[in-house]
Amino acid sequence: MIPEDLVNKLLLNDRRSVARSISIVESGNLKAGELIKKIYPRVGKGYRIGITGPPGAGKSTITNQLTKLLRKENKSVGIIAVDPTSPYTGGALLGDRVRMTDIGQDPGVFIRSMASRGSLGGLSKMTIDAADVLDAAGNDFIILETVGVGQSELDIVKAADTTIVVLVPESGDSIQAMKAGLMEIADIFVLNKADRPGAEQAVAALKTTLMMKEHDEKTWLPDIIKTVASENVGIDKLAKEIFRHHQFLIDMNLFFAKRGKQAKNRIKEIVENKIRHELWSEEGENSLNYFIDKVVPGSLSPYHVAEEILTNYKNNF
Repeated sequence: MIPEDLVNKLLLNDRRSVARSISIVESGNLKAGELIKKIYPRVGKGYRIGITGPPGAGKSTITNQLTKLLRKENKSVGIIAVDPTSPYTGGALLGDRVRMTDIGQDPGVFIRSMASRGSLGGLSKMTIDAADVLDAAGNDFIILETVGVGQSELDIVKAADTTIVVLVPESGDSIQAMKAGLMEIADIFVLNKADRPGAEQAVAALKTTLMMKEHDEKTWLPDIIKTVASENVGIDKLAKEIFRHHQFLIDMNLFFAKRGKQAKNRIKEIVENKIRHELWSEEGENSLNYFIDKVVPGSLSPYHVAEEILTNYKNNF
């Protein structure tokens, strides 16, 4: 059972209760679902910003500077820095914490590092649950920062209202972005370290690609914001673009439609996870092992076995 005292303190943005609640959702056990059920009536007011891109692009520095700007507007900010590696390595976790030390002491900012737990999309179910916790605690903005590795960054659209893709000039990431599907998920492109050689060429390449994208009046065309985050250059323009995108979603009646699509995908994922857990219980594993002895010599195909297992599951449902 989730203590009512924990829920009440969480809703009052008590930092210790927020941290404890995120630990509960990280555990992934039944208590996580129980907690989300209790707090969900208070979820939905926080605006969620996803920041992704390759390692070394400066995402943490941008998050740091953007948070400072939002705090000047007296907005509270919750940050989840997603480490795509093992939760025991400490590499990216420590790096994010060090770069955000100055805002970490701000009572209006809550920072939490989380592991992706092997999620291929870079964002696990626990991460989205943690965002709900920060939302229910009353944060005006929730920033989800994840390292883009291969296709892993694409999952961020399942959680963010505005998705920012951060690239740098010299690494050829603008070309890679076109291949990796980032062109489809980015609401805003940030070319960080724009004081380096090749910045203008990278911007031109991105603009050319964007111009070829089919669009109408209800299609948002991503802008390209040049920044030098280490010197706080261009962060104000980035913030304005985030607010402009938010307003566009509202004006085009796309905001709640987008969140509805995200909720639908999330529910499907929860159902699939629950079925998978039930299906491969000890009894399910024993049943599978029984059939394997018939698959190996060729008496049954894997498809026969899969259909048999599903039939048995439905009959016992």
